[in-house]
Amino acid sequence: MLVSAKDMLNKAKAGHYAVGQFNINNLEWTKAVLLTAQELNSPVILGVSEGAGKYMCGYKTVASMVTAMIDELKITVPVALHLDHGSYEGAFKCIEAGFSSIMFDGSHYPIAENIEKTRELVKVCAEKGLSLEAEVGSIGGEEDGVIGAGEVADPNECKSIADLGVTMLAAGIGNIHGKYPENWQGLRFDALDAIQALTGDMPLVLHGGTGIPEDMIKKAISLGVAKINVNTECQLTFAAATRKYIEDGKDLSGKGFDPRKLLAPGFEAIKGTVKEKMELFGSVGKA
Repeated sequence: MLVSAKDMLNKAKAGHYAVGQFNINNLEWTKAVLLTAQELNSPVILGVSEGAGKYMCGYKTVASMVTAMIDELKITVPVALHLDHGSYEGAFKCIEAGFSSIMFDGSHYPIAENIEKTRELVKVCAEKGLSLEAEVGSIGGEEDGVIGAGEVADPNECKSIADLGVTMLAAGIGNIHGKYPENWQGLRFDALDAIQALTGDMPLVLHGGTGIPEDMIKKAISLGVAKINVNTECQLTFAAATRKYIEDGKDLSGKGFDPRKLLAPGFEAIKGTVKEKMELFGSVGKA
């Protein structure tokens, strides 16, 4: 059964650890993340971007696959199914499809419009018992066609959005999606500190978790970050393991071309990455 992310994130914030959001892209991804969470007794958030939702034949398909998998694999740890960087329209589609958590990314709107649209979604999500993530200050890099330069959010704007009653807040603190460039300046902890001071107990979200050094991740958690998003890193390890399998010619021997065999090394690689992140974030044993 899917749960809202509210409880797991409030516990994480109070306990000074973070819950990982691992974006899913297909059946292998979903299975790898769920099994690893169960093995490590960790709460987990499955993230679905609008592009990935489309790729997997729509949000209803995704929600059906995830709920059936939780049942079939006998997953007992808390699992939230979360729309990542959702548009206003996408948010309503996912609510209808049975997602348990929604992110509305209104960071590219003027702040007044972001507030207005977020306020509306707060009401709908509260009625249905879903958690809601909002964003202030766009995250750098590219995510499904939305390009941001790694802005630093205004703490007062963060407070205006937090006060609407959202569950969690993604605030830009110089973090970016994808691989970090050579000249990246690092996370702006002064900004994070100022945001946390104004938003109090609200769990904060760090997007672009791939490529941020471990000490920075730990410091961000100590300053109120309770949810960290990981996507690129799982894609990179999956691709590397799949490449090695093919370069070693294993797809040419016996029935090595069978997708169950061909995709197995990549599947194990995702599990390895998820385990590494859960240990780093401190969510192991916290289910």
